[in-house]
Amino acid sequence: MGTSTSHTSEDSATATAQQRYDRQATLFDLTELPLELLVLKGLRRRLWGRIDGQIVLEIGVGTGKNLPFYPAKGRVVALDLSPRMLRKAVTRAGSLGLRPDFVLGDAQHLPFHDGAFDETVSTFVFCSVPDPVAGLQEARRVVRDDGPIKLLEHQRTSNPLLGWLMDRVNPFAVRLTGANINRRTQANVERAGIQLDSVESEKLGIFRLMRGVCRQGAVVGA
Repeated sequence: MGTSTSHTSEDSATATAQQRYDRQATLFDLTELPLELLVLKGLRRRLWGRIDGQIVLEIGVGTGKNLPFYPAKGRVVALDLSPRMLRKAVTRAGSLGLRPDFVLGDAQHLPFHDGAFDETVSTFVFCSVPDPVAGLQEARRVVRDDGPIKLLEHQRTSNPLLGWLMDRVNPFAVRLTGANINRRTQANVERAGIQLDSVESEKLGIFRLMRGVCRQGAVVGA
């Protein structure tokens, strides 16, 4: 009975997240444009400049903001939960002359075999996945043994005043955008059994570039 209730709750939260991003798809890039130009674009470029796998999975492609930074060689599979976001990404890829493999899917239940990818990459995704640890464990599952998991995420700052403010604003941010602004994402990465070997912190620790290693035999933290 408990398992059934848990699955129902997860399915409901996932459906809500999908609806929120579908609703925002048309104006999503416009609403994020100032922050994108000032901060995020440069961080995206840094992250994708380190991608060197032959078969790469991008979890949460969204409207395709990372497409201009995709590697020239190899294959990229681009997954997203929102059909409307994914359609925007497909259109953007066409305008750039790119042909990644687009897949509609849930980060918490990736539709791929174990070890199917050389590496996975995501940007600002695990703030909105209903169960971020489950999603990160899936990222870990589909990467080959010792393959890297590369993340650009935001999280709650350790600054006491700003952290307090983020906690207070978070319920409104989630309802408006679907993104939790006060998640402790680095801790979630470690809880998912991903061994971090590089963490770069930016802007009061809110933005973090993380590189983890997937070891399939490792014990996942509680």
